[in-house]
Amino acid sequence: MLRTQFTDTLKEAMKARDERTLSTVRMIIAALKTKDIDARAKGNMDGIPDEEILSMLQTMVKQRRESIALYQQGNRQDLVDKEQAEITVIERWLPQAMDEAETAAAIGTVIKDLGAAGMKDMGKVMAELKTRYAGRMDFSKVSALVKAQLG
Repeated sequence: MLRTQFTDTLKEAMKARDERTLSTVRMIIAALKTKDIDARAKGNMDGIPDEEILSMLQTMVKQRRESIALYQQGNRQDLVDKEQAEITVIERWLPQAMDEAETAAAIGTVIKDLGAAGMKDMGKVMAELKTRYAGRMDFSKVSALVKAQLG
């Protein structure tokens, strides 16, 4: 389970005095606690499942990549390096991302499995993809591929 991995990594980083990993893991745990509190309001007392944790981690990586682009425009290499180091730490828990061919094949499989016939089924296809491939796909890019295959 990812939660115990975060805790174990936090302890290891403390022992090794690895400040970058320590601060990044603390940030992940804080974001996770916030998500858990939000889930409690919806009646989920156990916290969010691993699939949602992976989604949260993907969002964190995406935010850092956007920040890197802005910092590069502003000639702030120190901040670019900091964000890149955080991405490296966060990506430890993300599964290997699917390439474009694997993504297209997975979309085709889900469309076939669900019997999706047109754009009206896009929501069902996207939901199923998120269930099956959480953390392995960039869903901002996937939606365009799903539209192309359904359209």
